[in-house]
Amino acid sequence: PLNKMGIFQLKLMGIIALKFAKGINPYWRREKYFKNGLDIIGLFVYNFVYMNIAIKLTQKQEEFFNILVDYIRREKIPPTNREILKIMGLKSPRSVAQYLDVLEEGGYIKRGKGARNIKILRSPYDNSDSVKTIKVPILGYVPCGVPFLAEENIESCVVVSEKIAKSPYKYFMLRTVGDSMNKAGINDGDLVLVRQQMTANSGDIIVALIDDEATIKQFRLHKDYIALEPKSTNADHCSIILERDFRIQGVVVRSMPEL
Repeated sequence: PLNKMGIFQLKLMGIIALKFAKGINPYWRREKYFKNGLDIIGLFVYNFVYMNIAIKLTQKQEEFFNILVDYIRREKIPPTNREILKIMGLKSPRSVAQYLDVLEEGGYIKRGKGARNIKILRSPYDNSDSVKTIKVPILGYVPCGVPFLAEENIESCVVVSEKIAKSPYKYFMLRTVGDSMNKAGINDGDLVLVRQQMTANSGDIIVALIDDEATIKQFRLHKDYIALEPKSTNADHCSIILERDFRIQGVVVRSMPEL
């Protein structure tokens, strides 16, 4: 979709502007580019409108683009597809290609030959300032079912927009294992962004440390006890009933299957 502009309006603009296109666009005369009037209008839309009206990006596409822009400004060179895969925390090269295809089709970037072939053409915020980003460490896997010892060593880092990882808090990311929180949108293998804090409100999804083992559950505060509850389509998962013998490591901000 080209913002709120409809196909009829684009065609109308095309018909009017084609009268002025002769001598401006050297390709308009070439028969191989069109066979009928609709193709001519399509050619105009691409050359005169498409390059000036950005395709509206989804939130994830926008986050991807802002992180890409920030990387290029920071490192002074564009990343390779392999580096993008690592930076964004994506699971497959196909995901990288799909994001880049959308950005190129929308006129945000241009790709050429070679490994570092990305050129930034425009911002999704017109003249607004670029979104700032921070590096968030990935601390390994954490279970969403049976608790498992969380790795303390940092596996890698992911770049996250400060609109998501808001200051002045510190954040870390964990990759989940299991299906005990799938009804909360946290699935096996997802990366979850966690805001470091030692307290939580009833209903928050937290990372809890129990006997030096970490697990993700929904925190429920009762008068005489605390319950860490699963939210799963799998009935085999049970709540964990505690008093005060555990530590809250942080509150889950969001799950990111794909950035």
